[in-house]
Amino acid sequence: MAGMRLDQALAGLFSSYSRARLQQWIRNGLVTVDDRQLRAKDKVLGGERVDVMATLEDEVSSQPQRIPLEILYEDETLLVINKPAGLVVHPAAGNPDGTMLNALLHHAPELVSVPRAGIVHRLDKETSGLLVVARTLKAQTHLVQQLQERAFEREYEAVSVGVMLSGGSVDAPIGRHPVDRKRMAVSQRGRPAVTHYRVTERFRAHTHVRVHLETGRTHQIRVHMAHIRYPLFGDPVYGGRLRIPPQSSEQFTEALRNFRRQALHAVRLGLTHPESGEVMQWQAPLPADMDYLLRVLREDNAAHEQ
Repeated sequence: MAGMRLDQALAGLFSSYSRARLQQWIRNGLVTVDDRQLRAKDKVLGGERVDVMATLEDEVSSQPQRIPLEILYEDETLLVINKPAGLVVHPAAGNPDGTMLNALLHHAPELVSVPRAGIVHRLDKETSGLLVVARTLKAQTHLVQQLQERAFEREYEAVSVGVMLSGGSVDAPIGRHPVDRKRMAVSQRGRPAVTHYRVTERFRAHTHVRVHLETGRTHQIRVHMAHIRYPLFGDPVYGGRLRIPPQSSEQFTEALRNFRRQALHAVRLGLTHPESGEVMQWQAPLPADMDYLLRVLREDNAAHEQ
């Protein structure tokens, strides 16, 4: 390590912690090199003794709450959760509590010392499906790195409005909407975003698709599908008004009207375990509301093929 910056050398020595955290400890005087305080950019000679005198403080101020969680996998390093639609992942304006984060703190109190209670990636409130949570700082750092390197496998099932001829990919950057700051939009000033999709079933006015995320921007699938004019069915933000196919039965019409969220479910998750290095995968079956939606779409198709 001779000739390296101090923060680079520490990143190699203490790989459990992010470089930003190590730099903060250096700035706060919690790191000494041969009993001297150096700056992050100072070079090391090799052979010095490094002491880190930091203690991990509570990273989360939210309170634990007894909220049921469907846990598909659990060990000392990871939690994999099948999130229901309607559950907010992280507290924010309008949702100060009653979130998955509050539930995690109740289930695993040690998460209070991990940033964001170990939450590595999010799902929108009304999107259901698989999420991974890191139980240690080291695991979180490792999983975030996998995300940044696009090494996560994330596959979704969705129902889009309109009949697609074939699958494809959307490579279009996503950023904040220029006018409505609560929305996202395709923007040349946004961050790179790539979504792949393939057709599973076609219906009279809808398409059942499988979607694979290469990147993970906020609202990415919802924005990209709307961008190619196949918005997600039920999406209140990007989906436009409800369209009922002609000659629809009363039961079918009612079923469409009663589906009140974006038809999106995170069905498959794959990653490398931060401790063992094992490649792991999980699947979560479709929730009852999406299962019923697909069933009535198939029945409507069959009724109009006769």
